[in-house]
Parts: sequence; C-alpha cells; structure tokens
Amino acid sequence: MLDLSFSKPDEIVRRLCARLRAERLALEMTQADVASRAGVGVNTVSNLEAGRNVSFENLVRVAMVLGRTKELEGLFMPRLDSLDDIRRYEDAANRQRIKRKSGDA
Repeated sequence: MLDLSFSKPDEIVRRLCARLRAERLALEMTQADVASRAGVGVNTVSNLEAGRNVSFENLVRVAMVLGRTKELEGLFMPRLDSLDDIRRYEDAANRQRIKRKSGDA
C-alpha cells in the first residue's frame, strides 16, 4: 500500500508516475501500445509517466487501458461514517452551490 499522508504534491506525482510506468511494464506494454489503445499520443503517455501536465481525461483513458478504473472509483468517494454524514451528503447533493457563512466577505 502506498501511504501518501505526509507527502508533498510533487512527491505524490513522482510516486504515482513510477507506479503507472511499473504497471505498464508489468503488462508488457510499450508506451505506443498504451497510447494506441487509449486514443492518445505517445507523448501523452510519456508525459504522464514523467509527471508532466496531462489532462485528467487522458489520465482516465490510460487508467482504463491498464485496467485500473476501480482505483479511480474510490478517488473522491464521500466519507460516510455516520447517519449524520449520510444526511449531509444527501442534502449537499441537492444544492448547487455552497452558501456563504455570515461574516465571510
């Protein structure tokens, strides 16, 4: 398991990129193979593995090719530890914007 609790953003990017590359190699795929199946350019896959800016959509495409969509599902899952959390989550789903608190400018 990869513990990222005390990592800086650039460290997280570096570690995740290394894991992405390792996963591709474990599947015995070249960057060109992944790019072709994901519908992106080879440079996009190279940039992704190097931690350079790539769109989130392209990251998702590559994750799909590598069979890692389950991991993406949990990325922003709500934390629902109690009934109050569930109620707040359901109420928030109906709101379009966060209301300002009094005193906020």
